Amino acid sequence: MRAILLPGIEERRFYTSSMRKFYLQPATAEDVPRIRELIDASVRELQAGDYSPAQIERALATVFTVDSRLIADGTYFVAFDEGGELAGCGGWSFRKTLYGGDNQVEAIEPEKLDPEVDAAKIRAIYVHPKFARMGLGSLILGAAEDAAVEQGFRRFEMGSTLTGVTLYALKGYREVSRVLVPVGGGEEIEVVRMVKEAHDS
Repeated sequence: MRAILLPGIEERRFYTSSMRKFYLQPATAEDVPRIRELIDASVRELQAGDYSPAQIERALATVFTVDSRLIADGTYFVAFDEGGELAGCGGWSFRKTLYGGDNQVEAIEPEKLDPEVDAAKIRAIYVHPKFARMGLGSLILGAAEDAAVEQGFRRFEMGSTLTGVTLYALKGYREVSRVLVPVGGGEEIEVVRMVKEAHDS
C-alpha cells in the first residue's frame, strides 16, 4: 500500500506492496544523466523478451530517450530508494504526444490537451532491473494518475511497450490498438495504445 500523501510536499514517501520504501519527487534537468542510465538498464534487461537486440539498440537512440518537455512541465517523477539510488521514473503529460523522447523519429506533438474532452497521457515509466517486481511501477503509475486527476483529467491514455501490457491491464487499462513505431535504421517496435477511465482504478 502507498503511504498517505501530504498536499504541498514536493518529495513524497511511498511504500510499495512489498513494503519497500521509496521517495518520489519531480525530476529536474540534473537528473537526466541518471535517468538515461536507468532507461538503458531497464530496456536492455526487462524488455529483452519482447524486442530484438536490433530493435532495442535503435529504440534506445530514438523512442526510449528522455523527453525534456515532461521535465520542464514538472510532470515527470523520479523514485529513489532509502539509500538515494535512482530506482525508477515515469510521469504523465497534458500534451498530445503519446510516447517517445527528444530523439524520436516521429514528429513531437506539443499541443496542450483539454481535460474536459481529452485523456491525460501516461508517459515513460521505467524501473531499474534491481528494483523490478517490487511494486514500484504500479507506484509510479498511481502517482502519475493522481497528479493528472488533480489537474482535472478523468481519462488516461498510454502507448505501452509489449512488456508493460500485462501490468497495465491489471491496473484497469484496456487495449484499443497496436501500432508499429519507427525507431530508425529500418527497425520498428510494436507499441500498444491503452486507455482507462479514472474511476476504473
